[in-house]
Amino acid sequence: MDILASRTILRPADYDKTLEFYRDGLSLAVFREYPGGTVLFLGQGLLEIASHHRGDGPGTFTGALWLQVRDIGSATQELAAAGIPIVREARTEPWGLIEMWIEDPDGISIVLVQIPQDHPLRRDTR
Repeated sequence: MDILASRTILRPADYDKTLEFYRDGLSLAVFREYPGGTVLFLGQGLLEIASHHRGDGPGTFTGALWLQVRDIGSATQELAAAGIPIVREARTEPWGLIEMWIEDPDGISIVLVQIPQDHPLRRDTR
């Protein structure tokens, strides 16, 4: 199998509220819009907010979005300015990453991660 591209698709209970959260609250740039959805840039990936093919109830996505940020302190300030509540304050995890948690309007967990300069994820192992 030759994977050429990928994206995460969310089908929220309230399309407009969720689009506003990601586009305006998290300041994700629009990649493209189509009737019934919007695709946003998400670092090296894409996030699609779709208003089609939803069920009648809340979504069933039980995973989390892992979003790397350059500076967790700046991210905290931007979230506060956008009125987005922080579910768990930033802290250094036992695995060495600095993580802070927020949630989207449907309760999907979003882990904001800063990778310290000395962390193995920053080392070139070639």
